[in-house]
Amino acid sequence: MITIISGTNRKESNTLKIAREYQQILEVKGIETGILSLEDMDVLHYNAAFEKIENEVLIPSTHLIIISPEYNGSFPGVLKMLIDNSRSHEIWFHKKALLTGVATGRAGNLRGMDHLADVLNYIKITVHPNKLPISVVDSVVGSDGKIIDANTLRAINQQLDEFIFWGALEPQNNSVEKPESVN
Repeated sequence: MITIISGTNRKESNTLKIAREYQQILEVKGIETGILSLEDMDVLHYNAAFEKIENEVLIPSTHLIIISPEYNGSFPGVLKMLIDNSRSHEIWFHKKALLTGVATGRAGNLRGMDHLADVLNYIKITVHPNKLPISVVDSVVGSDGKIIDANTLRAINQQLDEFIFWGALEPQNNSVEKPESVN
């Protein structure tokens, strides 16, 4: 199971819009995914609702796609709290992850993705090397929440094709080819 984590609790965020775009692109490639939005999730308290998300979403997930906005030169605290308050050995160990950073500035959360990759590596998650920074996200996403920039769409498709191949994921419709860099 692949879960896309929208790594912010801000309402109507560009992060969630990008997560939804990733889900739609993967659907076209024949890959089923779910989205875990932190928008209304209480990550500060380990309670029945948190445990339910662990058991029904996080534990069954073998692959994670984490879309993370830049918060003060790093990744959001709410995403760190999700990791810190969970049963880390059961939830995170030995999974594979793909990282995408989003920012309204010009660096696309490069530093935050490095910080997040370090945390994920510490909890034994293998992170794909193609960490995609999406800069000036507010001009890349249209008013309807769709990505309107062709170069960004190409970069996302390349990243996802690499992740599908690297993660040994099987598309349901076998429409994904090996990425160009692997051929």
